[in-house]
Amino acid sequence: MLLCWQLEYFFFLKMATDKEYVFTCVNLIFMLFVIGNHCRLHHLVLKEDVRQKVHLNTFGFYKDGSMSVNMSSLHLTTNPKDIDSSSIGFSLDRTSSNGFSTYLDGGLEYCVLKREPSSDSAVVLLLLDFTNKIVRMKTSAEEGSFPHIVQVLDTEAAGQTKEQPAAKAKREATENKADITYPLQNKEDVFSFQFYFNVTKDEQQGLYNFYFHYCHLSTSATAESPLLAFSLDISITEVNPDSYLSAGEIPLPKLYICMSVFFFLIGTLWVHVLRTRSADVYKIHWLMAALPFTKSLSLVFHAIDYYYISNQGFPMEGWAVVYYITHLLKGALLFITIALIGTGWAFVKHILSDKDKKIFMIVIPLQVLANVAYIIIESTEEGSSEYGLWMEVLFLVDLLCCGAILFPVVWSIRHLQEASATDGKAAINLAQLKLFRHYYVMIVCYIYFTRIIAILIKVIVPFQWKWLYQLLDELATLTFFVLTGHKFRPASHNPYLLLSVEDEEDLEMDDVVTTSTAMGEGVKKVKKVANGPSEERESMA
Repeated sequence: MLLCWQLEYFFFLKMATDKEYVFTCVNLIFMLFVIGNHCRLHHLVLKEDVRQKVHLNTFGFYKDGSMSVNMSSLHLTTNPKDIDSSSIGFSLDRTSSNGFSTYLDGGLEYCVLKREPSSDSAVVLLLLDFTNKIVRMKTSAEEGSFPHIVQVLDTEAAGQTKEQPAAKAKREATENKADITYPLQNKEDVFSFQFYFNVTKDEQQGLYNFYFHYCHLSTSATAESPLLAFSLDISITEVNPDSYLSAGEIPLPKLYICMSVFFFLIGTLWVHVLRTRSADVYKIHWLMAALPFTKSLSLVFHAIDYYYISNQGFPMEGWAVVYYITHLLKGALLFITIALIGTGWAFVKHILSDKDKKIFMIVIPLQVLANVAYIIIESTEEGSSEYGLWMEVLFLVDLLCCGAILFPVVWSIRHLQEASATDGKAAINLAQLKLFRHYYVMIVCYIYFTRIIAILIKVIVPFQWKWLYQLLDELATLTFFVLTGHKFRPASHNPYLLLSVEDEEDLEMDDVVTTSTAMGEGVKKVKKVANGPSEERESMA
């Protein structure tokens, strides 16, 4: 871990004049990096929470999958007997995709627990009646279309999948009634309730969304009286046949391993190209070579991380930490490489301008912050209040990073546009201009696809095809790497590399003949008329 940070720190130091600033950023993020890991055995503890709706979890179940819930303690800041029986409880609905639940589309202006479940949605409501110490279940689902909610009376047996005899008799006696009731355990105004369900039929498969609702806040809170809070301690265990992963995540370990092989192969191919064209290789080419190998390592460790989660419900700490390190290094290296290519570093200049350095002083900390936010999200339960905050931070920071790396390319395009109109090397400048425009379009398409299109696909596809989002994201990254390498590969007559002649004022250009191997386009002969008032130029083929 220390070695990775030292390498990244060394690279940052090459680009910055303010060494103390870079050192401070690296060490700050190093301290922030030591964080726990995500798992599928959920344990959420909320203290003095005032939210009206808490999204506890979303999980895709196949047939024979099961969910076990143990609400070990629920404590309210008000007298439980003063609370309406339909103000506090849980909702469990089934959908076919990652889209919003139709039952909750109405928002927060009303309490969903007070609403009768409609027949067009598969929903189960569990209402906590503190006065009568019972849990009332309401459902609109037809018999057999939704798994039976079974209570576990013994707290220690909450993780088992066998129905207790008392709970079974209670269910069979009431399953034909409008409301099915279960006993609510109470000890000194601390309430507990345990239940589980099994997906026993094909029509019961789907994406299950589990929420906790505290509607008493919206009906009792006024300007004169403070908001009423609750404290909740709940554990959730979800499992599919032979896997703790959600239905749409089960193929991910194999997917990441396969994609890591592809990135390793293109990295090996790139190194072969650099060795065969060593005379035309620049420092940026070797930095580009490090990127696919770092990406390949990140995917390998990501696959191992998911493998352990699939088998035991939580990751191995060591493998998870290594994955986070390589993920952070890959993210920072990707944006740094894109920005360096856009500024022309190593190809045409060995020192970055002050304007370029400012971009890197913005992009580098933002990228590290974005990766730290991702790590925190991965290690935070979805129902915690911090989860939503870090999701917003990640989205905003990632958006700023994507915008910042476009500036060097835009500056290069603007410079070439001005140069093509003022100097005598218009054909070369136009070839370079086309190349930079192509690169700009590539970056925009890559950002647009991975940040918008792929996410939309993730929302609309069926729950078992959620892995398509990761597949499309990795394929888009692979395509971007290949196209970037093709356009900026080492070549003796690459129009990108000819930019340096602009700085040679004494260079005589009687004949300039070049071929744009990077763009697959030719530049025809350009003649300069000596002592003439104007220059004769021929356009690109």
